[in-house]
Amino acid sequence: MAELAEKSKVMEGIVNRFNSLNTSSDFHKNRKEAMDLLNTIGLPSPKNEEYKFTNITKILEKEFNSIPHQFNSKIQKEAIQKLDIEGLDVHKLVFINGVYSSELSDKIDIKGVTVKNIQQAIEENDESLNKYFGKAAKSNRDAFLALNTALTEDGALIHVSDNIVVEKPIALYFINDSSESTVYSNSRNLVIAGKSSQANFLEFFLTEGNESSFSNIASEVVIDENAHIGYYRVQNNKETAYQVGTTQVHQSRSSVFSAYTFTLNGAIIRNNLNVTVDGEGCETNMYGLYLINGKTHVDNHTAVDHVQPHCESNELYKGILEDTAKGVFNGKVFVRKEAQKTNAFQSNKNILLSDTAVVNTKPQLEIWADDVKCSHGCTTGQLDEDALFYLRSRGLSKDSSRALLLYAFAIEVLETVKLDPLKNFLENLISERLHKDF
Repeated sequence: MAELAEKSKVMEGIVNRFNSLNTSSDFHKNRKEAMDLLNTIGLPSPKNEEYKFTNITKILEKEFNSIPHQFNSKIQKEAIQKLDIEGLDVHKLVFINGVYSSELSDKIDIKGVTVKNIQQAIEENDESLNKYFGKAAKSNRDAFLALNTALTEDGALIHVSDNIVVEKPIALYFINDSSESTVYSNSRNLVIAGKSSQANFLEFFLTEGNESSFSNIASEVVIDENAHIGYYRVQNNKETAYQVGTTQVHQSRSSVFSAYTFTLNGAIIRNNLNVTVDGEGCETNMYGLYLINGKTHVDNHTAVDHVQPHCESNELYKGILEDTAKGVFNGKVFVRKEAQKTNAFQSNKNILLSDTAVVNTKPQLEIWADDVKCSHGCTTGQLDEDALFYLRSRGLSKDSSRALLLYAFAIEVLETVKLDPLKNFLENLISERLHKDF
């Protein structure tokens, strides 16, 4: 299969793009290793168990076989302001077609926080980049992460020093300008949280233009002892927007990491969230809500690897699907032999609102330790007819009863959001989608 992939047009385009990169920096050895891995494993086909229900390679070959190069975008600040959330004050970093825009980004000057774009860090042979790049992702042999690494040119490098609390969230805006041609963007982010630091990060996505766009975004998050990190991802893009996003996290002792993924629209969206819990006393929270219709396809792959004892992980993903939307959930929890006294809980629940909506869900536990508390489960069904009948008997219309039940289903995930303006923003989006009027 790898040989077939190597001969495909899309692989030719990837190789051409790779060969056009500047090879003079020390960083290029990372790209070279990743390109060698990609040439070995190839892009995944549906025969690959991890991509069984989501054929990203077919989309690449159909829509993006030339891996187009960048062009000068005409996106103005007004387009970015569309993503502003009322009441949410953030430090803003903007990337257009994967390239950092200093004109559209805020000048971030926070004591104890280093922010620079990856291109600058490569040119400066940045110490943090050399020390931490690839640390969280070293065991991941995913083809799209390898592709991202092989073509890494830009993205965000954020280093929060020990004992620093960043009051305002840092928001990363990834904008694809497909007004002139299809776009392939490839951003790589590296977040380093020092000991006892605290910060929140947000990722937003937007496509301007009518041509198709493909984003392959990878974010590494390295969390030191006792640090508290929140990581939010809001995906409400166009029907022509394809995306693969990988978040690779490494936690040290007594750290807390919470991830929130909200998916509302797009063409095909694949989210990989992998966390290595490599210190005692860690807490990991993973929350996801996908509310999709039309032909949107969302695939959430998560993995929590408990390596050390006395840790806890909580995972809750919920989905509401209608029309011909498709959802995939594949969640894995590993508990290694040394990870005694681990508490790990995983749940995936789905509601299908049409006969043509589909969800494939597969929660998994692999446990080598014998003194743990772990559970997992999944449900897929339709709205509770008895609850619907009860609400209608209390005077609510059919539409209001339906909206109320769906809202109650979704609110369990919404309530986990710590940033109130973001919570209100998401609540309004979901209410609008559900036609909530009661």
